[in-house]
Amino acid sequence: MTIENKDLLKTEFCGMDFSTPLVLLSGCVGFGEEYTRVEGYSNQDVGAVCLKGTTVEPRLGNKPHRVIETPMGMINAIGLQNPGAEHVIKNILPGLPKNETRFIANLSGSTIEDYAEIARMFDETDIDAVEINISCPNVKCGGMAFGNDPEMSAKVVEVCRKATSKPIITKLSPNQTDIAENARRCIEAGTDGFAVINTMMGMAIDIEAREPIIGNNQGGLSGPAIKPIAVLKTHQVAQVCRDHGIPIIGQGGISSAEDALEFIIAGATAVGVGTALFYDPLVCNKINQGIADYLQRHNYNNVSELIGTLTLNT
Repeated sequence: MTIENKDLLKTEFCGMDFSTPLVLLSGCVGFGEEYTRVEGYSNQDVGAVCLKGTTVEPRLGNKPHRVIETPMGMINAIGLQNPGAEHVIKNILPGLPKNETRFIANLSGSTIEDYAEIARMFDETDIDAVEINISCPNVKCGGMAFGNDPEMSAKVVEVCRKATSKPIITKLSPNQTDIAENARRCIEAGTDGFAVINTMMGMAIDIEAREPIIGNNQGGLSGPAIKPIAVLKTHQVAQVCRDHGIPIIGQGGISSAEDALEFIIAGATAVGVGTALFYDPLVCNKINQGIADYLQRHNYNNVSELIGTLTLNT
């Protein structure tokens, strides 16, 4: 990063100092060490890295196809393939360059008990924070996603809060009726921050075979196609968070500085980059430069001064 005044981009999130407001999103950079193989990438370009979704037990994931490109985005249904929490903690976490950036574990489960157990396991590590993926299906309630019901969302946060002293970031699903009410319930249950939003559900069909292309039939839609929805959801959650001092990672289709700035103005403290990394692995440097240029042009001393400065039309 060749930004002259790097202090412009420094921000604080849930008590963690971020060198920039950018966060690499879970599922897009493996367990962190894979992405460092990209020539020209530096962990110092990002404030934090969210590790791949991890469950208590290892998972093989869904059958193929797992990913398909769509207009202005992609659909994925990986199925949380991962080696399990014990392997991640013993074999992956010790090798992460924790002096270069922050690392956030992404926790997933199929039951309330799963979430409590995995939160306890990561509490005993040197990971900086945990992100709760509440878009997982609750196997005890007919497969409904925890994140689509405020009561279940709050319950997951509550059990994780009891199991860990680390900052908890709750990843909110857009596939629900009232995301602001869900956020309010999660705040009451003890969350320290939010990631807004997770992917939206979508489908792509092979018209010759007349069957879904994705092996799981449906998957999560990400990329620029969902950005306007993500910006709105970030704004709605920010209204709930404002009085509680709860920060938000705004995410969904960010591929430029202009995209990132929209989320920050809407109320996000940090911004997540995911799908854009698949076609431009060095996009973070460009986004940082663009944010810094904007801040200097508008006489801001720090990116935090821009958070939530949206003025609604009357």
